[in-house]
Amino acid sequence: MKTSIQIGKIMGIPIRLHITFLLILPVFAWIFATNEKEFGGFNDVQPELLRYSLGMAASVLLFTCVLLHELGHSYVAKKHGSEINNITLFLFGGVSSMEDIPKDPKTEIKMAVAGPAVSLLIGSVLLIIYEIIKQELLFSDSSYLRLVWLIGYINIVLGIFNLLPAFPMDGGRVLRAWLAGRMPYIKATQAAAGIGKMFAIFMGVFGFFYSIWLTLIAFFIYIGASEEEKSTEVSVILEGMKVKDLISKDVVTVSPNTTVEELVDMMFKYKHMGYPVVDGSNVKGIVTFTDVQKIPKEDRKNVLVSQIMTKDLITAREDDEAIMILKLLTKNNIGRILVINDEKMIGIVSRTDVLRAVQLLE
Repeated sequence: MKTSIQIGKIMGIPIRLHITFLLILPVFAWIFATNEKEFGGFNDVQPELLRYSLGMAASVLLFTCVLLHELGHSYVAKKHGSEINNITLFLFGGVSSMEDIPKDPKTEIKMAVAGPAVSLLIGSVLLIIYEIIKQELLFSDSSYLRLVWLIGYINIVLGIFNLLPAFPMDGGRVLRAWLAGRMPYIKATQAAAGIGKMFAIFMGVFGFFYSIWLTLIAFFIYIGASEEEKSTEVSVILEGMKVKDLISKDVVTVSPNTTVEELVDMMFKYKHMGYPVVDGSNVKGIVTFTDVQKIPKEDRKNVLVSQIMTKDLITAREDDEAIMILKLLTKNNIGRILVINDEKMIGIVSRTDVLRAVQLLE
């Protein structure tokens, strides 16, 4: 199931909206529209259509500012040679998906600070504009002017909140970079993640009594800290390893003329969920269980593997870095990669091969 849609590109970076963002946007619009005037809401605005229009405008502007926050990170990352796969807007903000987070502490600090700096800049400019208009034009009760104040105030809060030293938030990344200058990178990550988890637990308990939103944010912080800690450990463990250290050379292949029904029988026999499709010595594609699922059971004896296989292959060479394989598997959401040298397949590396290596090396 596709969980996000791409709405365009900025600086060559695909911008995506996650399904959770599409669900939460009207909720935020309703909250802004029904919130009290004293808290920047529009519950006193009439007519009702204008009230909810201002609420939706506030929601869209808020997430636009979140996008600008992530673009701040991405701009600095690209400037220092990191590749950005995409920026995705989720339920509680945005995430920049990078090929690799630089392990140079100075570079990581610059990247981490860039996002909050953008938020604080936007917030400061909007609040200054608000004060100028309020004092010079003497109409502080305008609902449109209130919208300017609201977005400015939220950006200031967003910038300050993200600077808290709770990994994987921006302040936590600054803390990790500072620690990395004084200890091994993996230990710095573990220490920063530990602090982030403790912060999340404290926030979750506090939110349980005062706000369910804080509890939900705490949950995502805890999960994010755990996942990034594990991801960093895997990256460090695989450093120095090559594809040839992971490769499985005893590869079961299928012919393009094999029927899907015969392929299912092979899957039961060999217990593999994906097979290279080979005609003689030429690799024509790869076929997986996902491809098989698309064919109704009653049609499988009449459909050939060549009709359902994936022809656009993602391949690697045996001298490539092992960490590159993991990135390719994750980025393309696939289970295996063919290893080809001089246009000849010499083996295959699956996600299971990588995870097994990590377990052994641990």
